[in-house]
Parts: sequence; C-alpha cells; structure tokens
Amino acid sequence: MNRRQPCLLLFRASHSLHAGSLRSDKPAFRRKKRYNIFMNERDIFDERQEIKKASFSCPSCRERNDYDVRWLTRRKKHQAPRHLNQDDRAKFEKSRDYMVRVDDQLMCKNIRCRKRFEIPSSQSVVFI
Repeated sequence: MNRRQPCLLLFRASHSLHAGSLRSDKPAFRRKKRYNIFMNERDIFDERQEIKKASFSCPSCRERNDYDVRWLTRRKKHQAPRHLNQDDRAKFEKSRDYMVRVDDQLMCKNIRCRKRFEIPSSQSVVFI
C-alpha cells in the first residue's frame, strides 16, 4: 500500500475550495463578515473637477496670458460613514475641504512659442 495516498486525501479534505465537494470530520465554521477596516478618502470626501483661470508668463518668450488650470476639489461629506471606528471618526471631524492641482505643465498660448512650461508656484494643495 502506498503511504502517500491517505495523506493526499487528508490534504484534499481539509483544504478544499468548494465546501460541498469533499467532506471532512471537522465542523464547518462560518466566518463573520469583515468590513473594510481602512478608511478611504472617497468615503469622507466628494470629488469634483474644476477649472480655474490663472495668469502666468512663459519663461521662454516672456509673454503673459491667462491659462485654464484643472483642480480636483474635495469637499467633506455632511455625515460620517457608518463603518468608521472611533479613530477614523476623529479624523473625519478634523478633516477640511481642499483642492489638489491636476495640471503640472501648461503650453504657451503664443503661436510662435508653443513651448511647455511648469506652473511656477510650488503650491499644489490648497485648503478651502
């Protein structure tokens, strides 16, 4: 008799993928549902893209123009989600509305120049 065969059957019975495929002598335990224990920013904030006008000058041709800059506005929801624990609720209470700049580079509007340049201000997050 081959010694490996009973061991293989035991492995299949205890580690089966389908509950009804093979039965084992062990009692079937049901696991409790686990909710997402990590706080996600989407649970706390409503996101919306906005376009704001700003005046910049091109570093190569030195011409000043108004440019459309895209911002992602995150506004705090009125009520906290139900699945948050006590620490996450404290973070929700302290959180504020803010904007994140989406565009990093702009293209010069001068027809003769048309070069790309970075937005000169280093501020990419603004609290509202």
